[in-house]
Amino acid sequence: MTIDLKTEPRLRHPEKAHRPDNPVARKPPWIRVKAPNSPEYAETRALMRRLKLNTVCEEAACPNIGECWKNKHATVMILGSVCTRACAFCNVATGRPDQLDPHEPDHVAEALRELGLKHIVITSVDRDDLDDGGAMQFVRCIERIRETSPDTTIEVLTPDFLRKDGAIEAVVRARPDVYNHNLETVPRLYPTIRPGARYYQSLRLLDRVKQRDPSIFTKSGLMVGLGEERAEVLQVMDDLRIADVDFLTIGQYLQPTPKHAAVASFITPDEFAELARLARAKGFLQVSATPLTRSSYHADSDFAALRSARAAKLAETH
Repeated sequence: MTIDLKTEPRLRHPEKAHRPDNPVARKPPWIRVKAPNSPEYAETRALMRRLKLNTVCEEAACPNIGECWKNKHATVMILGSVCTRACAFCNVATGRPDQLDPHEPDHVAEALRELGLKHIVITSVDRDDLDDGGAMQFVRCIERIRETSPDTTIEVLTPDFLRKDGAIEAVVRARPDVYNHNLETVPRLYPTIRPGARYYQSLRLLDRVKQRDPSIFTKSGLMVGLGEERAEVLQVMDDLRIADVDFLTIGQYLQPTPKHAAVASFITPDEFAELARLARAKGFLQVSATPLTRSSYHADSDFAALRSARAAKLAETH
């Protein structure tokens, strides 16, 4: 029997394989997307394979991959394709992590150049097995991009670096333009949805970034449709504003396989619009809340809007 190592660990890993099956609910019309088939999609995929780069677009089964790759906007996922955690919402493979690729920063910089990106998003798997959680690989990628494409703005979406002293500070010192770390869900659901993480650790990470360097934009994201209550979502918004987070993304959770957490509800576009209105009223500089919103969806145009919003706010205070 031939095993596809790219996909098989998602089902073979004990933490997921032993879970009971949850039937995958039929998606409502407002979140159905067309299969990717553009020439630009094929070119972007070929580039990533040639440079031996992983993308969260593929590994997390993002519904926007066809649209984004048609525009040659790909989110690079560093530190390998295998995660040390087994979150109930995530489609990334779990198991024994890959060896770090010392050439990865060079490959990321080359991909950016060939794609012609003016804004790049770099994320990663969790690497609890590494002493620094992979922080220095983020730093190397940032430094290499600054050397080769100094006009490109850089957004990082990092793990929580739980129990990795100095990791957050190392990434902050590299001065990405945007530091993103997703809370993902409300505190009550962490034990079942994000069992390897701690809500207040994630919140403290965002707070520490802003305290260390207030010039860095901070960003976080939530999934809805996992069984959270409206009041809980509003409390998370308040927690993020206390940490002075600038940008909030909210999107619909979509169940990747029967081994993942079931969708408790599909949130309507009108409900997303209301969440966006409430978030803006709480003081976020930028909010993206739609069924298909993901952390790096339209990240380039959102960053431009975020920078303009800060400039307008500063102008008001002077």
